Amino acid sequence: MANSVSGDSVVDRVVRVIAAFPAGVTVLQLSELAERADLPLTTAHRLVRQLATHGLLETSPGGSVRLGLRLWELVNRNSPTLALRQAAMPFMEDIQHVLNQNVNLAVLDGWEALFVERLSRRGSVANRAQIAGRMAVHVSSAGLALMSHQPKHAQAEYLDQFADPAGKVSRDEVRAVLAEAANQGYAELAGVIDPDTWGIAVPVLDGQKRAVAAIGVVVPLREMRMQALVPALQTAARGIARRLAEGAG
Repeated sequence: MANSVSGDSVVDRVVRVIAAFPAGVTVLQLSELAERADLPLTTAHRLVRQLATHGLLETSPGGSVRLGLRLWELVNRNSPTLALRQAAMPFMEDIQHVLNQNVNLAVLDGWEALFVERLSRRGSVANRAQIAGRMAVHVSSAGLALMSHQPKHAQAEYLDQFADPAGKVSRDEVRAVLAEAANQGYAELAGVIDPDTWGIAVPVLDGQKRAVAAIGVVVPLREMRMQALVPALQTAARGIARRLAEGAG
């Protein structure tokens, strides 16, 4: 791909255009899109026009740009998380039916938990996890459950680079939490994101006992029932792992 004067390729610029849409925002004015993508207006206009011809973006006469249905189709049709979501959904629905609270499914991407599915009902507690949203490992029970069952070298690499932007958690504290989660088979966090909620998550383990996903719940502190929640989540995690293995076979 040819490079621009700034040295970035066409692929770089296309990715910046698509990534310029923040979470929860599907429509931007072309001028704002260009600014967010750090591109000249003329370059943004040309790329948007080309992407629109493929259905990846959609434009309107008023100058607004939105993500196209073709992009959604391609991502969902070929997403590596599709099999995971299909395997997990029946178990997530069962847990939600019993608890009537939020149920999350996450995978590890770098040093963050990436949430690929979420079920919630009216009246459930606040839950900051959003589908396609991310949370740092140390502020998410799902992130801790995932990291606690990664290979030792991956954990060491994570801890070596760890720094809490808020300055509230030290590296040694995170190391201890990961060790505890690995030992007990689940991770828990109380009041980290929202003071009145408790997050509990268990890993979905592959044949090498590494976490390929984490299933978790967010419940009110006052309704915390660890003796009931953990076994239910662990049963669900085993069921998800079994269905993934059957699909792979």
